[in-house]
Amino acid sequence: MSDSNTTNFTNPSTFILLGIPGLEAANIWISILFCTMYAIAVLGNFTILFIVKREPSLHGPMFYFLSMLAITDLVMSTSTLPKMLSIFWFNSREISFSACLTQMYFVLSFSGMESGILVAMAFDRYVAICHPLRYSTTLTNSVVAKIGLAVVLRSGILTLPYPFLVRQWPYCRTNIIPHFYCGHMAVVKLACADIHISSYYGLFDLFSLTGMDVFFIAVSYTQILRAIFRLPTKDARLKTFGTCISHLCAISPLYVPRFFCSLIQRFGHNVPLHFLLLINSLYHLVPPVLHPIIYGVRTKQISGRLLQLLT
Repeated sequence: MSDSNTTNFTNPSTFILLGIPGLEAANIWISILFCTMYAIAVLGNFTILFIVKREPSLHGPMFYFLSMLAITDLVMSTSTLPKMLSIFWFNSREISFSACLTQMYFVLSFSGMESGILVAMAFDRYVAICHPLRYSTTLTNSVVAKIGLAVVLRSGILTLPYPFLVRQWPYCRTNIIPHFYCGHMAVVKLACADIHISSYYGLFDLFSLTGMDVFFIAVSYTQILRAIFRLPTKDARLKTFGTCISHLCAISPLYVPRFFCSLIQRFGHNVPLHFLLLINSLYHLVPPVLHPIIYGVRTKQISGRLLQLLT
């Protein structure tokens, strides 16, 4: 490593990403696994977008939200995985300061958008089950577009302080980031200044944005379950609840690792770094892989159209 990476400097022109320190011997196998998952994520989400676009019967609120989720998953995984694979395969570890901040912004903002879209999908299920006669008049194309715009603006605006706060800190120790991408806490921990503002804002964003989304999803499903239990027969209850299974399966891979990683990065000082990074990588990869599989298998309109295309 050159001396410029460890000597004093105020604003580094580049950062050095280490990948997953402690698992260098397994890099090739990790990269093959991640590359396979990334290929599945790209193929699956593009397939969802293609089918929804081509099939007029799928031009409805539920599938518009699903398309938004697919776009978000594509951007989320593409923001981190190609750089990670270039580290593993080509030892391309350098990333410019501006590119680092851009990557950080995209990862954080689209993560928030994904959470907001899951709230919108929960609202879609609530209206469909609790107020089915008003579904078409409540969730019009105009309302869906406004919800999508609100999700984008909310996440985009709340994420703006992150790169501005990171840019203002002096970096006088090192520019080596023990991570596979420019994570917020991984970067600010390199600053030789009091970074409590960045840490507190990250916690505020986590609990205000993600916590609020989890609260709204819980409220929606409380109302949905109350409506389901009022149905007269067991078959009707199971059939109605079955329409929510896909959404419930899509929620846990996003929220559980996100809360876990955010809290461990701030308070889990004795947790092995490679364990934290592996959990973090799953948070970026597993939802984009699982979402098209879950909705492709569980949604008859999509699975049926896909079978028609293949045969």
